[in-house]
Amino acid sequence: MTEDMMSFYSGDKPGGTPGLLPQPYYWWEAGALMGALIDYWYYTGDTRWNALTTEGLLFQTGPNNDYMPPNQTVTEGNDDQGFWGMAVMTAAEYNFDNPPPGKPQWLSLAQAVFNTQAARWDAEDCGGGLRWQIFTWNNGYDYKNSISQACFFNLAARLALYTGNQSYADWADKAWDWMVATNLINPEYYYIYDGTHINNCSEITPYQWTYNAGAFLLGAAALYNYTTGPVQSVWRDRVDGLLNGTSVFFTGPNKDIMTEVACEPVDLCDLDQQSFKAYLSRWMAATTKWAPWTYDRIKPLLQSSAQAAAGTCKGGANGRMCGLKWNQGPKWDGSTGVGQQMAAMEVVLGNMIGQRHGPVTDRKGGTSKGDPGAGGQDMGRNDPLQRAGAWPPVSQGGRAGAWILMLLTVLGVVGGCVFVLVDEGDGMEEQIEGVGDVVTVAGGMGRRSDGNKLRKESPNILGAMVAAGSLEKERGGAVNRSDSDRTLRGDEDGMGVGEVKRGAEHVDKPVGEPPIIKVPHPRNRKPLRTTLLAKQHQRQWSKSRRNYWGDNDGSGETVVGDLVKDKNVDNNNRVEAVSAPPPKKRRQSDPGSDSNKDKVTLPRKGPSRKGVRWNDTVEGSLRLDAQQTYSAYWESECY
Repeated sequence: MTEDMMSFYSGDKPGGTPGLLPQPYYWWEAGALMGALIDYWYYTGDTRWNALTTEGLLFQTGPNNDYMPPNQTVTEGNDDQGFWGMAVMTAAEYNFDNPPPGKPQWLSLAQAVFNTQAARWDAEDCGGGLRWQIFTWNNGYDYKNSISQACFFNLAARLALYTGNQSYADWADKAWDWMVATNLINPEYYYIYDGTHINNCSEITPYQWTYNAGAFLLGAAALYNYTTGPVQSVWRDRVDGLLNGTSVFFTGPNKDIMTEVACEPVDLCDLDQQSFKAYLSRWMAATTKWAPWTYDRIKPLLQSSAQAAAGTCKGGANGRMCGLKWNQGPKWDGSTGVGQQMAAMEVVLGNMIGQRHGPVTDRKGGTSKGDPGAGGQDMGRNDPLQRAGAWPPVSQGGRAGAWILMLLTVLGVVGGCVFVLVDEGDGMEEQIEGVGDVVTVAGGMGRRSDGNKLRKESPNILGAMVAAGSLEKERGGAVNRSDSDRTLRGDEDGMGVGEVKRGAEHVDKPVGEPPIIKVPHPRNRKPLRTTLLAKQHQRQWSKSRRNYWGDNDGSGETVVGDLVKDKNVDNNNRVEAVSAPPPKKRRQSDPGSDSNKDKVTLPRKGPSRKGVRWNDTVEGSLRLDAQQTYSAYWESECY
């Protein structure tokens, strides 16, 4: 199982980046994978993957050794960073091979992650908690999700136990109390819900995920082991409550097979969610070391789940890849991936927990060196450029060099545009005139409010664009360019037989062949430049289709650009304006759906509306004569 899991990893191969999984896997799951490899070594004693694990964990630490690497900070969330922090915490607890001298040590890395996250604790919204995202521009910055709190709580509790420092335990208490106060932890059933938006902190997203329960369970067990007296009794009750709450994730005839209940039954588990059972398996097994009375309850659940998981490992090209669904009998469900392999591996390994030594602390066998102030240079950073002021000032020579480079760049761009847009066969005078045309059209495009000026100066260019758009709209039609005169071709359906009029040159063609339209160019010059300028204008027009739809009544518009056959058009030829979804980062905890990700908003008048997709076009519009289309365009207020 581990070997097949590592078949997806490319960080140790030429061109790969240590510690990263290839796309479409995200950075956080690579950190989870490093933690899984530490578990593999802990349970089996096999050192095969140890060097790779050390390399990956150290390569992704970032310049401040706190798992805020420049290649991830723009999209990094608190939960992402937390998974790397928990991986190195496991390395310290299991006495995994320490990094070489001069490199950051496992314990100090975990402390750095904790320090940066504690500094981000946000008391202004919802009375506390960590935001899901670190940076303001990411979708989810206004969301406080349970997994971010779970990682922080888990790390704080384990640091308290490892170091004996009460301040970590105080932070863990604070995180737990906030979860209860916001009802993200149900105080009766100990269910853990997904999160809440800061605009309404009392409204929670009620999804339950295995990894939330697992992270809080292990953290609570660590605090039980750390505390004494009445406080220890409180944490024992919480461990039992959380363990009871995990029952929702066990299904099958005997309610003993681990299942991602929020997505598995409906086949909606995304790439992240396919791995979540790995972490509940990992942390349930580890809990038995710090809360030994739980062993008799946890071991049977791990055993039945492991048998069910192993029964799915019959797929893929090698005939042994594991599936996602364990509760449907010994068969492969057709899915493969890092998550499936990691989950199956972790639940099988967890059955050996009774034969392994318990985690160490710095007072009982721990060898990893810590640094309580780690991450201080980066503490609480929520802006990748926040420390730009610490950079040395730019010298006079540097400024001069920058101006020279900018000037050369501008000249290069202008020269390239001139080279592309000027005909090779023209004389110098015609070439200069051609550049003037380009400047005129470009200037008109930049002044939408002064659109009449553009239309008056370049009517034939816009006529070419309208003709091109009309042809593109015809069924099966396409716009092609010959090597000689860059003609526009479209099919003959509904356009007359053998000839076409587009306010342009009349061209006879044999019956049955596609019509050819030679687009006239202003001042009767070569059609090449006309076509280029028309396409330039067409792209600009496509970007402004909102204005276009708003100014036409749906009776005969031309759709330019991205759309090809729509199957959802009613008798009135009306098209629905669907809401484009917000940008989606990628985590299960986003309560939004990506079901509309391939849709585009096309505002258009009309009471009857239907969905339109990027790969669709609008059918049913009247096919107007070319001159009618041309005239209608002049009369509209597109620009």
